Amino acid sequence: MTTIERTGAEQARSAAIEASGWGQPFRLIQLRNAGFWVFVVGMLLGVVHLLAFYEPGLSSYAVGLGVGALAFLPYTIAWLLLLSYHNRYTSLPPKLLLVAFLWGAIPATYWIALQVNTAVLSIYGKLFGHAWTRDWAPGFTAPITEELAKATALILLIGLAPKLVRSPYDGLMIGAFAGLGLQVSEDLLYVFNAASNGFGAGQVGAALQIVASRAGAGLVQHVLFSAIFCAGLMWLIGRGEGKHRVRGLLLILGAMALHNGWDNTAAYGERLAGTAGFFLVMVILFVAGLVLLTITFRLAAPQEQAWLRAILAPEAERGLLTEAEVDAAAAGYRKRRAYRKAIHGHRERKTAKHVLEAANDLAQELARSVGRDTEAVEHARAEIERLRNG
Repeated sequence: MTTIERTGAEQARSAAIEASGWGQPFRLIQLRNAGFWVFVVGMLLGVVHLLAFYEPGLSSYAVGLGVGALAFLPYTIAWLLLLSYHNRYTSLPPKLLLVAFLWGAIPATYWIALQVNTAVLSIYGKLFGHAWTRDWAPGFTAPITEELAKATALILLIGLAPKLVRSPYDGLMIGAFAGLGLQVSEDLLYVFNAASNGFGAGQVGAALQIVASRAGAGLVQHVLFSAIFCAGLMWLIGRGEGKHRVRGLLLILGAMALHNGWDNTAAYGERLAGTAGFFLVMVILFVAGLVLLTITFRLAAPQEQAWLRAILAPEAERGLLTEAEVDAAAAGYRKRRAYRKAIHGHRERKTAKHVLEAANDLAQELARSVGRDTEAVEHARAEIERLRNG
């Protein structure tokens, strides 16, 4: 391997680190950044509206709300673990994703969506009457108001960390965390409303019923909607490789169409096939949501994978990793699993799994050091050697 070739690979590594922004620190407190003050004001106003909503009935319905909160806690933790697993390749800092979650849970829900939804539904009622508003208004309100409310988390974080939020995959992750925040808050709103509708009677049963129904539907709702929407938004505003604004617009419209379908499931189902139509529409939306999310992942991941592969490529030149290991480390779950299965011997497959994990750790240290051979980088390299030698 010549020096020129080696230098070329290292230059490609530097370019990938610069383009991805991986390893850049995230600072929330930026007194000279308007985005920070928007976050502060949004959180304060969100908390004010949250207290205004719950305070009048809290003493009467605290039991139902508490049961709902406790029941949704493991559900929320499971979501956070799942989303954290997908925060890979050139991963975003946990603090940044926490900001997205908090923004979705408080300002996006209580300050923006809840206020705007109430106003728009009131207007629909005056324009089209009670029957139309009951059947159709949710699907022609929330897909616009709530998706835009969650997307403000992405816009806010672009302002706070422009060097970190670079790709549609970043938009997908930020959208998912913001969507989870809004979904959790909305679920608690449903629990509270169920308790108040029963005038405080049977609060525990009402809360658990809401938890069961919302947890199941939540698998393909707000988290999925805003993940697709925000990935599309990144393409639409040009923060991705190549010009794919039409792709971005189609994904945004697709996420809003799914949201419309779920909010108007009963109305569409009744017109499609009566009572059975409700379940038919649910199945169609469930499958369509997963398909659209899969398409979004497959469109967004290659740019991140290329960056990760470029960061690790010089390690293959120096003999620390093989080309196959670099490809597997930068690939998705299926290719990583296929790579491990192709290796003979249980112990060897286990070693290969750990080496791939250590390769990702090395890539992260290289990103943090901007490609320099720091002590942390050398330690990560030594760990790969240790794992390979048993």
